[in-house]
Amino acid sequence: MAVAESNREVSAALAPALGAGIEESWMDLDGARMRYLRAGSGPALILLHGLLGYSFSWRYTMPALAPYATVYAPDMLGAGFSDRPAGLDHSMRGTAQRLLRFIAGLGISSFDLVGTSHGGAVAMMAAAECLEGRAGLHLRRLVLVAPVNPFSAHGRRLAPFFGGRFGAGLFRLLVARTSFSYSYWHARMYGDRSRIPPGTLEGYMAPLAIPGLFEHALSIVRTWTRDLRELEETLPKLSGIPTLLMWGSKDSAVYASSAARLAKYFPNSRTIIFPGVGHLPYEECPEEFNRALIEFLTCEKLPA
Repeated sequence: MAVAESNREVSAALAPALGAGIEESWMDLDGARMRYLRAGSGPALILLHGLLGYSFSWRYTMPALAPYATVYAPDMLGAGFSDRPAGLDHSMRGTAQRLLRFIAGLGISSFDLVGTSHGGAVAMMAAAECLEGRAGLHLRRLVLVAPVNPFSAHGRRLAPFFGGRFGAGLFRLLVARTSFSYSYWHARMYGDRSRIPPGTLEGYMAPLAIPGLFEHALSIVRTWTRDLRELEETLPKLSGIPTLLMWGSKDSAVYASSAARLAKYFPNSRTIIFPGVGHLPYEECPEEFNRALIEFLTCEKLPA
């Protein structure tokens, strides 16, 4: 508990300021303390961050969606300002099951789910868990934002490399120990670096005050190849879920060219590609992103 209290103190001291109407909360989950943000009222909407991200990723999405939904944005265990307990199962399925325990802990039975990057892959695994009835939860709609998937060759090669002994050592040397290299890799996530919002790098680096963030990331990529095989086997089960796929055309992390192959598994889906945008459309073109998300969730066309 002392570590959990310490993390809460770090969050209070270093976490980026919350926007109006956004509240910070904590939940006991799997023997650890998990931080999450909450805003708005209405149907439940869960926003799931990607690798090395946290609830900060949704700072422009939460205020825009709050008039339409009760929005929850967790820092998954190991990420953000949540605890970093050792020995957790960080496979895609294990993380999906943990996400669903979090949702059940909120007292929610039905929800919409938005997942980005690695969080998008976890969201697909969570959807399968819901469909198979093991979670006791009903997933209404699924939104996948540049989700990690088996059809993007770049991710199939790079993540397993960093999951190996040599790659992990290189990652620790080049990224985990130098803020300069961290800023370089972060900037590569944008199609146009002039559109990086002020304070973004500082916001993403703030959780580094709690040790273990990069070790958490490395534990995820260690099972990457196996996880992608399992995800590909799972995809045919998801065909009945209303789904929105969103991508930036200049995504250098998960190639937009994989969107078409992924969309074949979601016949009840729509794909939106944001021209000139990179891996983080909710930050690089938040107005367009939020408009598309709201229209999908409400089934209403917003006024221009």
